Amino acid sequence: MVMSSSMMVEFLSKSGGVAVVDGGLATELERHGADLNDPLWSAKCLLTSPELIRQVHLDYLEAGADIIISASYQATIQGFRAKGLSQKESEALLRKSVDIAFEARAMYYERCRKVSPEGTDHSRILKRRPILVAASVGSYGAYLADGSEYSGNYGDPVTVDFLKDFHRRRVQVLVESGADLIAFETIPNKMEAQAYAELLDEENINTPAWFSFNSKDGKNVVSGDSMPECVSIAEASKKVVSVGINCTPPRFILGLILSIKKVASKPIVIYPNSGETYDPSIKDWVQNTGVSDEDFVSYVANWREAGASLFGGCCRTTPKTIRGIYEALSR
Repeated sequence: MVMSSSMMVEFLSKSGGVAVVDGGLATELERHGADLNDPLWSAKCLLTSPELIRQVHLDYLEAGADIIISASYQATIQGFRAKGLSQKESEALLRKSVDIAFEARAMYYERCRKVSPEGTDHSRILKRRPILVAASVGSYGAYLADGSEYSGNYGDPVTVDFLKDFHRRRVQVLVESGADLIAFETIPNKMEAQAYAELLDEENINTPAWFSFNSKDGKNVVSGDSMPECVSIAEASKKVVSVGINCTPPRFILGLILSIKKVASKPIVIYPNSGETYDPSIKDWVQNTGVSDEDFVSYVANWREAGASLFGGCCRTTPKTIRGIYEALSR
């Protein structure tokens, strides 16, 4: 499905003006027993347990998600090559991340077809509706696996041209995979946003994209670059159909939506984390620093009123969170 900017608006209108994005993938895989203590993080499961990724996608669809995001956030050709895989094997794994999401969507539609109204399991949402598969592209910092996607500090040798070359083949492969969308996620600085926008034009990519930035102060992106300046890059790109925020504490989201609205006319996507603090030195989440599902979901009406259109969750959110968002939007 090739989607123009107007088609994103059309997709949203078919979904009642709003859409639900899935929740945390890596932290959900860990909850199911996956060991992700690896530079590949969630992408490790593409090698070890693809069926688990498919199950998590399915769980999110049955919780009400209209968009599922592939397990390619930390999947890079450079990262796979460092593990000893060939170029061909690395590219095949990127395609596989999208194929697994397609399989989950097909399985979900099959379950919808089989379910009878009187046999509905109320813990699961089995409702045929338009569902999009977004191919995730994590930042250069995610590949470094040193927490720099939470600082945006890449050092002097890294330039826009360097970043374009780093991401180029990966983006081409994900486009060739047939994904409905490319989700450029957790963008930590203006330079990487610029690199993505130029890459989409240079490669004449027709698959629509969204840009989502992260913030730790509710005003700027994590590098300290101005949020409105970063959003303006997405707004200026004809290839970008939505812009927003991910992996940011819920308490900052309302102010950021209002900031984005000042410079963007495109639909706003927001999928915050649970509000918990990640400690890169111990590679774990600091306990009891987040908000409950109930508190998380209680924000949704305000976010919608402020102007957001697509709502989901990032790290440490679960199918239960997404089900809560679905129900809040249904109300």
